Amino acid sequence: MQERALGQQGLTTSVIGYGAMRIALGDDESTDSASIAAIRRAYDDGVTHFDTAELYGWGRGERLLGRALGPVRDQVTIATKFGFEFPLRPNSQLRHVREVVDNSLRNLGVDHIDVLYQHVHDPAVPVEEVVGVMKEYVDAGKVKYLGLSNTTLENVRKAHAVHPISVLQTEYSIFSRQSEAAFPALEELGIGAVAFSPIARGFLSGTITPREAFDEGDFRRNSPWWSPQNFDANVRIVEQLTRLAESKGATLSQLALAWLVARKPYIVPIPGSGNAERVAQNNLAAKLELSADDLALIDQIAPNGGHAH
Repeated sequence: MQERALGQQGLTTSVIGYGAMRIALGDDESTDSASIAAIRRAYDDGVTHFDTAELYGWGRGERLLGRALGPVRDQVTIATKFGFEFPLRPNSQLRHVREVVDNSLRNLGVDHIDVLYQHVHDPAVPVEEVVGVMKEYVDAGKVKYLGLSNTTLENVRKAHAVHPISVLQTEYSIFSRQSEAAFPALEELGIGAVAFSPIARGFLSGTITPREAFDEGDFRRNSPWWSPQNFDANVRIVEQLTRLAESKGATLSQLALAWLVARKPYIVPIPGSGNAERVAQNNLAAKLELSADDLALIDQIAPNGGHAH
């Protein structure tokens, strides 16, 4: 698989990464073997960048990823994130940051974290102070590169002035294009982009389910993409995108991932699945070439992303 440089500090990753949020949801250990198989399939396909967070199972996801990647630790980059406290409140108090990062190192079973992110901005703690603590870990050799997620460009600039930021992690897909407004600043500062939810939380997976089919606690029940006033219009967008994908001999999810790779040379999408076959299908997107005409057609089909208002 091709590689990409993210930022200007030396971080290099596969053009498609792996997001390990889904494998940590719940506490059913019966799925662990399948999850480990999925992670190892990603590695076998050439994926070298794996993304997790303390929040994903409150350490469970990190431990699972660490087990899966232990035999190939030196051939991959591992990213994790801090910035929450249970159940879901921002907390980047400096003492808490140190506790979480130390726990993440233990959970992952590593002597260093390749990419450390602040997962979400904490309005109670200036980002400069947070990055100051993150820099301590870089200076100690326990972290290689720094990133931010779920934050503003103003915070990115403030953080970058304290220590170079290599990557900004943001939601980005054909259906969710708000983060494109950040591209000029990322290019100015020399910062890469990691795209989470690249398949639009499943809407671009090729199997669309009405929200009534989701469990009561499923976040998609509250997503405007699935709301009654938007659902049919979004399905029509998906149908057109699917026809384009099929004309390229590809699946819809492969088209969605290849679109991200083609957008900018510093974008790496991180799809995630606990199913090895699904992972293999996603990784084939790295071989899908989209022409300028293909990209123009996608813009024509979904000029403003998915209907969400």
